[in-house]
Amino acid sequence: MLRKFWADRRGNYAMLTAIAMVPLMGGLAVAIDYSEMTRERSQALNALDAAALATARAYQAGTPEEQLPAFAEEFFRINSNGLDMSKVDLTLALPNADTGGGTVKLTADLKYSPHFLPVLTSLLGKNAVTEIDLGAFSEVQLKNTLEVALVLDNSGSMSDKGGSSNQLRIDLLKAAAKELVSTLAKQGEQMKQVSQPVQFSVVPFASSVNVGSGYEEATWMDRDGISPIHHENFDWSTMSKAKNVNKYVENVGGVWYRRGKDWGTQENGKITRFTMYKEMQHYSCTATNWNGSCRTWSTTAVKFANWKGCVEARPSPYNVDDTPPSSATPATLFVPMFAPDESSVDANPENSWWPDGSITGTTNHVARQSFMPKYFPGTPPQIASSETTDGPNKSCSTTAITPLTDVSVAAGKAVIDAAIDGMQPNGATNVPEGMAWGWRTVSSGAPFTEGRPESEKGNDKVVIVVTDGANTYYTPGSLGDWEGRYSDGAGNKSVYSALGYVKLVTPGYTTNLGRMFQGTSSSISNTNYDNANYTAAMNEHFKKLCDNAKAKKIMVMTVALDLSNSKPAEKTQIEMLKKCASDSRFRKDPDDPSKPAKLFWNSTGKTLSDDFKKIGDELSNLRIVG
Repeated sequence: MLRKFWADRRGNYAMLTAIAMVPLMGGLAVAIDYSEMTRERSQALNALDAAALATARAYQAGTPEEQLPAFAEEFFRINSNGLDMSKVDLTLALPNADTGGGTVKLTADLKYSPHFLPVLTSLLGKNAVTEIDLGAFSEVQLKNTLEVALVLDNSGSMSDKGGSSNQLRIDLLKAAAKELVSTLAKQGEQMKQVSQPVQFSVVPFASSVNVGSGYEEATWMDRDGISPIHHENFDWSTMSKAKNVNKYVENVGGVWYRRGKDWGTQENGKITRFTMYKEMQHYSCTATNWNGSCRTWSTTAVKFANWKGCVEARPSPYNVDDTPPSSATPATLFVPMFAPDESSVDANPENSWWPDGSITGTTNHVARQSFMPKYFPGTPPQIASSETTDGPNKSCSTTAITPLTDVSVAAGKAVIDAAIDGMQPNGATNVPEGMAWGWRTVSSGAPFTEGRPESEKGNDKVVIVVTDGANTYYTPGSLGDWEGRYSDGAGNKSVYSALGYVKLVTPGYTTNLGRMFQGTSSSISNTNYDNANYTAAMNEHFKKLCDNAKAKKIMVMTVALDLSNSKPAEKTQIEMLKKCASDSRFRKDPDDPSKPAKLFWNSTGKTLSDDFKKIGDELSNLRIVG
């Protein structure tokens, strides 16, 4: 029977075809399912890449982290071309929010439901395969950007030789700073897809900071004279209507205006430090005798001095923070420095630059110093101009701030290099004011707005402070020249600088407490008028400034240059600089490996270059590339 069956040729083709159809249809079914599964996985991968990239951008732009999972899922859905979202499980992993760089990783667990595979597996006697797990992920490397403020000491002591290096400290600093810029600039050049990857600002400081004379009309400057410190040394009651009906000033809503016909075209205009710079005139010397005395004077009066760009420290607490300037809060505005003409009658003042003897009609030093009509005489005086270190620009000795500039392009690097090369040492040391302006240059808000928003992730804001001395503010009696020590007839208790005078003597002011002691603790006496106490007060300003900056996630690096632990004031400065410094994210304290290392370097003239290379290594480790 069986032999007949195999021998019978009738219907064999149909039978063989039917038998062959089982594996053929199974293979076709698997192929169809595989093709569909591959298509869905490809759709998921494309959507995953798009969602991961968009989420990374949203993360860096500062979108709150709790909103990002929903953002990623919605972006994935829009780009998934109809995938069943009920079968997709997304997981988002973000980097450490406190540091730059890192990755954003988006993982998708996709469930694929095959069409024919369940039937085929059942025919083969297996458990029906109704779902297949498809896993995929997309990872976006965040390119960290850097904004670095170089806050560099330009005080007079920077003209000393650096330790045993036989080079001036200022020259050693210039070389080390430029090398650091070059190192980071080369790394920035590799980040072609990132806008402004590495930016530097340069903030030279001495006894004050120069923001640049081009900012006179900036909204953050006190153009109306409404700051509580704007008229600190001016006694406008000496120009009242009762004294001269044809040339007086009037306060309207906190702003002083010129009144009276003798002002000419200036009548009814505002009167501020800015207008005083513009309007004070004199007859200049056109030829001198062999001994330097003037032989001939000009016949036309010209402007006496231009504002060079230095500003005073804001009143407490705004001197130690980054509160945006606003006319709604006048104390937050920045006031141009204007050193008063000091009385020289029977005295040797540190800054007497304008004739006041005959016009004031008094020998009282306070009255002569704050007497305002002397700056607006009917006939301009015959005196030399004041565009250097004396006059209203006294203590304004540094070059101007260079705002954040992209050094990954040659033109930007050239600007920063030129700013470093242009520094010249002259003046006292006011580290708090230098650091405050360093912070302001990397900030996103006014005065300087070149910095990225603070909410933007993957961006580090760094302030590097380098100084070779303790904070200094001088009494007149501690300074002088071959003619002798300077006198202090008006009782200012200090020379004029960014903090103004330590004691206010202007008639009409309700307090004699200057800004030196504002915001200090009870351990600082506000009646102790000596250099050491001024240093102690400025040290407290510096500490608060450091704490405030680090609380706002500013990375602070500090360098003590040629400071000695054997000198009490310098030892205190070393300790302060170390406490001010932020903790390293990558290095451990060699003395205590359980703690991070401090971003502080106690440098000498010989080690400064190597220490700046270590700073470069630290900044490079912030995942500037990856």
